[in-house]
Amino acid sequence: MTPRPRGRTLRTRLLVLIGAALVAVCAAMALITVFVQRAHLLGDLDGRVTEAARRGLGEAALHPGDETALGFLDGNGHPAGLLAARLDGHGAVLAAALVRQDAPPRDLTTAQRAALDGTGTDGAPHTRTVPGLGTYRVTALDDDGVRVLAGLPMGDVQDMVRGLVVVEAAVAGVGLAVAGCVCAVVVRRQLRPLGRVVATAVEVSRAPLSGAAGGLTRVPERDTDPGTEAGQVGAALNRMIDHMESSLAERQRGEERVRRSEERMRRFLADASHELRTPLASIAGYAELMNRGPGLIEPVLAWRRVSAESARMTVLVEGLLLLARLDEGRALAAAEVDLAALVAEAVWDARVAGGDHDWRLELPLDTPPLVVGDEARLHQVVANLLANARTHTPPGTTVIVGVESGGGLCVIRVRDDGPGIPPDLLPTVFERFTRADTSRARSHDTPDGSGLGLAIAAAITAAHGGRIDVRSEPGRTEFTVELPTMGEEAPDTLTWSPRVSLR
Repeated sequence: MTPRPRGRTLRTRLLVLIGAALVAVCAAMALITVFVQRAHLLGDLDGRVTEAARRGLGEAALHPGDETALGFLDGNGHPAGLLAARLDGHGAVLAAALVRQDAPPRDLTTAQRAALDGTGTDGAPHTRTVPGLGTYRVTALDDDGVRVLAGLPMGDVQDMVRGLVVVEAAVAGVGLAVAGCVCAVVVRRQLRPLGRVVATAVEVSRAPLSGAAGGLTRVPERDTDPGTEAGQVGAALNRMIDHMESSLAERQRGEERVRRSEERMRRFLADASHELRTPLASIAGYAELMNRGPGLIEPVLAWRRVSAESARMTVLVEGLLLLARLDEGRALAAAEVDLAALVAEAVWDARVAGGDHDWRLELPLDTPPLVVGDEARLHQVVANLLANARTHTPPGTTVIVGVESGGGLCVIRVRDDGPGIPPDLLPTVFERFTRADTSRARSHDTPDGSGLGLAIAAAITAAHGGRIDVRSEPGRTEFTVELPTMGEEAPDTLTWSPRVSLR
């Protein structure tokens, strides 16, 4: 099972934060409730204390001469626990007594009276702790020198506040426990998509990148809802995986292109070395025979074979040199060229070289097909295509060469009814040293059997801003060369970059 520590950490943090927030809210509510309830209870108690003080002051005012008289406590209607006292002008207690239930008032002790000393007669409530009696809420009033203090115990208020705190704590505890469970369930459910996103990310991080293009795991569609934060994260992760797969695929394609390029280069060097070695070996052999003596071989035959091999090597070297110059982007001459006349001349030359083929020419009669280019190189393109048709088709094959013009293009078509190009050779027919015979065998009757003819034709066509194509099947093979027609202003030179793609 895939571990998900991140999800657990986030879930724990969320639960802690929610729990802290709930505790803070509950504590604040409890404190506010306690303070409000205590204030209300104290207000009610202070009202009763003030009322008792006014009542005692009214009765004491009937005997203003006796400052220690507490006779007003002998009447009925005083609550049990009521504390009353007479004060002098300095707030000292002159006499104090406590009202008891079903018993006469009891005088306070000296220590108890001392706890009441210093109470101001401003009518404000005060809290005093009386030894042996507890905490009291007291107030003192003054009326023309008659000073009376009254107080009631705060035990009931304190007990009620403590009970309220206990109840609120219990309710808050139960509420926090329930809320914590609900939050845990909700948070766990809400974080499940994020956990699946994390699991997907972990799986992708562990996938080998060497073959991962197109096979990486995606976040499920249900976890990519843009309306939720987890869905946004899942969608972003899927987009990142798409970009990563695209980059991996592009890198693999680049590596494949480099590998094919290196293979073509190795093949090119091997083929070029072989093609150059063959005529050199023949020349060296005939020269050796001639050096050994005239009786071994006739000099005329030897010189004829040396000349033939020299011509073959010259054609090969010139072809390689032309391709190298085109690869370097060397400029070609640019002038107005009539393709109709150029093709007619090339077909006439081909008819002379291959009289055993049926050569036919189709030319437009209305507008001459004019292009801007190097006439000699364009003639070489057509000548190479015709030589290819002559070399790779049997005698009696019909070769039709046509020129068309329209749509801003001049098109040269070379079509024959020969056996066609093998399907496995068709994709690489314009590559250098491409031949149907992979053993590099070639006919000694042709000056160029090295497999450079179509490659040179493709390079020259691309240098003129055109394209070359071939379609082949048994009984019909057609090469098509498309060149842009001449515009109002023709360039002086043409260049070609080897990056131009040929199809």
